[in-house]
Order: sequence, then structure tokens, then C-alpha cells
Amino acid sequence: MSKSSPKASAGRELFVRHARKDGRSVAIMRAVDHGDSCIVEAEVFPLGHPSTEPARPGPYTFGDAREATAFVTEAVEALMYLGCDIQAP
Repeated sequence: MSKSSPKASAGRELFVRHARKDGRSVAIMRAVDHGDSCIVEAEVFPLGHPSTEPARPGPYTFGDAREATAFVTEAVEALMYLGCDIQAP
């Protein structure tokens, strides 16, 4: 896994996962396939953050969709453990 350039929005979107807790957005993760790599973009909405703009860690680059899916699956499991509801819009 490595950080990537901002060109992450081009490519074919594979899936999006939206985590909410108590009706409030916590995180949104999006996997984008570029053929030779797969990028996971994230938006995080920290509790008590003074801005309505999310933090955007990453994007994170993986060798293929399987690796990106494993990363998002682990993140989703952690968010569920913390009491978040996960949606696939």
C-alpha cells in the first residue's frame, strides 16, 4: 500500500462504503480500478472537527482490486466493531 497522486478520481468505480454512527457520517471509502492498479479514496468526518469538510487521508494504491477490497473490508470490520452502520449506496 502506498500513497498515490490526486488522479485517483479517473478509472472505473468498483464500490463505495459509507459508515455512519448515530446518523452522522463517519467515513466514506471508494475503490477505483485503473486496470494496472486499484486506488482507495477515503473521506473521514472526525467527531468535533471544526469544519464540515472531511479529512482526506490517502489515496492508497494497491496492485489489484483484491488487495484494495481486503483493505476496505478490514476498515469496515473495524468501523462495525466501533458501532458504525455500513451502507453500500
